[in-house]
Amino acid sequence: MTTIPEIAALRRGVSRLRIPPSIDVPMTERVRRLVDAPPMRRLASISQLGLVSLVYPGATHSRLEHSLGVYANSLRLLDQFSSLDAPFAASAQEAFVVAALVHDAGHWPFCHPIEDMGDSLRRRSAPARQGILKHEDRVAAILCHSEIADCLQRDWSCNADDVMSILRPQTHAKRPHCQLSGSDVAFLASCLSGPIDIDKLDYLQRDSLHSGVPYGRNFDPDRIISALCIHPNQPRLAISEKGRTAAEMMVFGRYVMFSEVYWHHTVRAATAMLQRTLFAMQNETASDCMQLDFDLASWCDLSDADWIASLRSAVAHGSDTPVQTLVDGLFGASRVLLKRAAEFNVESGGRVHATLARRPYWWLVECSRALARILSFEVGTDIDPTLILIDAPPVKLEVDINIDVITRTGDVMPLGDVSPVASVLANRQFDNHVKRVRVFVPADVREALLHSHSNLNRKMQEWLVQAAEQTQDTVV
Repeated sequence: MTTIPEIAALRRGVSRLRIPPSIDVPMTERVRRLVDAPPMRRLASISQLGLVSLVYPGATHSRLEHSLGVYANSLRLLDQFSSLDAPFAASAQEAFVVAALVHDAGHWPFCHPIEDMGDSLRRRSAPARQGILKHEDRVAAILCHSEIADCLQRDWSCNADDVMSILRPQTHAKRPHCQLSGSDVAFLASCLSGPIDIDKLDYLQRDSLHSGVPYGRNFDPDRIISALCIHPNQPRLAISEKGRTAAEMMVFGRYVMFSEVYWHHTVRAATAMLQRTLFAMQNETASDCMQLDFDLASWCDLSDADWIASLRSAVAHGSDTPVQTLVDGLFGASRVLLKRAAEFNVESGGRVHATLARRPYWWLVECSRALARILSFEVGTDIDPTLILIDAPPVKLEVDINIDVITRTGDVMPLGDVSPVASVLANRQFDNHVKRVRVFVPADVREALLHSHSNLNRKMQEWLVQAAEQTQDTVV
């Protein structure tokens, strides 16, 4: 396999960047030009974990740091395949390296919580209003219409269609300038986004390190890299039997990171507050909430600090509105988050979880309105429905965790068939256990409810079912 300069740089002294934890990232001149381009430099001002830092104060690392880590992993992976004489052309290797580096270039502040809301942000908006692009689609524009486009044309044998085919393989057939074969696209895409991939290999360790928890670092990434191989029957990534235990530990580490960090109940309280704020600002009438005319899409190129400043400025003219209460609680001088009143997974509250999980966000808002009426009756005072939040698993499921293991005898077996831990997580749906349905309310409301009901979780199940029955399944 032809060795591109970046892989050769792994083995000889070249300029390097140091990122935590003690990782040297090789920097050829053409890679440095990409990293120094404005779309990549902007990622230095975008937090990787967003609202997680409200719970884990050290989790303030940037998307640029993560992107450099994924780029470094792409070189290690290609180096592993070079020893196997994998037949990847130089243009395919270059496209993979560039894709690894720019895969998050389209991110904006708090991108994932906003994307989880789907089309609900523009449900009642004027038809002409520009919607929120998926961050992957924003990468396509960056590759074609920014300084990065100039870098590609000058320095690389791959083009924007090659890179985007790896980032969004389902669009490969529609990209006329793509030079990569369908099998190369499918395989390299699985290396960047799959059950085990170079993205997860970086973010699990990095997020765990900066959050100050051990859960995402209790696996052996070097062992996984050395065991990754090409599937014998399909154009996708597999792992040899020697990497089975490391893969099993990684799958379990990802499960715990979702449970204890990404979907920590306080993180989700903050997330629910931010989502409800944006929904109110973009969708609700003056009788529901203060009416603000703003274009959220125009904020996508802002830094975290400027995005937060824009949000606070947009609600500043209100006077003690519920939306201002939510924004001040998130980004004001004091952190004041809504409190968890109840939570349910598929085991502790199967009916509620099945009723509320993967509903459209607008439907959850309508259900929370019905719940607010019920709770107002229970506590004997009117509760503003904007401050009663239902947080539930979004429509999009997490990707499959069941990578194929190639045994020493050449047999192909899903990881779940050789690992009891992976089997449980694969067959009982990862999301249903780590992503719970939760209800968040103001502290005084929770205290009043606890005073009246010794088992609030059980009572809340009844109220949620009742609220769901009162909620229409279509937009009115």
